[in-house]
Amino acid sequence: MALSRSRSTRSVAAAVEAAGDCEAWPYFDGDVLLASRSRKVCMTCHWFRHQAGAQCIPLFTCQLHQGLIAQGDHLLNRCQGWTDDMTRQRGWAREAG
Repeated sequence: MALSRSRSTRSVAAAVEAAGDCEAWPYFDGDVLLASRSRKVCMTCHWFRHQAGAQCIPLFTCQLHQGLIAQGDHLLNRCQGWTDDMTRQRGWAREAG
């Protein structure tokens, strides 16, 4: 049991460290994001993440391109690497596992 707690503690620490690094990522410019008029927008992509940044301001990130997405752009744009969220694709919820 101690071994599994140790592994989970390390994975949580790694996730916190990785999340802290994303605040230094650059914002996307017009070369990466493409306008989209479908449900295929950043917010519905497997690579999309959001978190509270400095002073609790929401940060929207793309883990694939390691970049920040400006407020509102996550609702109207996507990139060439858009992929369906694993929850919809496989029919399972990570938090329930």
